[in-house]
Amino acid sequence: MAGKRVLVVDDEKLIVKGIRFSLEQDNMEVDCAYDGEEALELAHKNQYDIILLDVMLPKLNGFEVCQQIREFSSVPIIMLTAKGDDMDKILGLEYGADDYITKPFNILEVKARIKAIIRRTEVKKPNKEDSVLEIGSLKIDCDGRRAYVNRREVGLTAKEFEVLELLMRNPNKVYSREKLLQMVWGSDYPGDVRTVDVHIRRLREKIEECPGEPKFVHTKWGVGYYFMNME
Repeated sequence: MAGKRVLVVDDEKLIVKGIRFSLEQDNMEVDCAYDGEEALELAHKNQYDIILLDVMLPKLNGFEVCQQIREFSSVPIIMLTAKGDDMDKILGLEYGADDYITKPFNILEVKARIKAIIRRTEVKKPNKEDSVLEIGSLKIDCDGRRAYVNRREVGLTAKEFEVLELLMRNPNKVYSREKLLQMVWGSDYPGDVRTVDVHIRRLREKIEECPGEPKFVHTKWGVGYYFMNME
């Protein structure tokens, strides 16, 4: 993970100092912000491999920061939430976060989660013939991690893109929520299947003309989700 660049955002300076020290031990480059406005400014100016973002921040809270970052970037975001606050976790995912960690946390868990997400979101080197997938009005560029509907780019988070790519590469194959959680978030992910539901709903809102009557990502009731091959 040497050379990876991380933005840590928290108004508790001791927490930031501890995270920074630990990540720098793994030769990561770490920038720090202590309020929401500073975090947004840094996210605009710099390219990060991942952002660690606390919910409770001065000036702009973590949800607002996450939502605004999603308007211009799909950088992976891990939210730091209060222990046991399920609403914070759901809201974080709604606003475009990829993962969450509850406080108080073990720094080893933080490092493991950061490394796992970076590994999974690094651009793969697909074969030339399958680096672009196109079905109907939907097209994804797997090299550039970009998605287009009717030739207009839509902004997907890292996890939304991974879910869509997996489903498009395996059209008409039904994946249970548990299977999607394991394949996209990893078997060590501590969240539950609601994470998948939130991401599927957000994905439909972005790629479907009518999210309530989807053309692409369908639900097999009682089983899971699948991508409809319209050819």
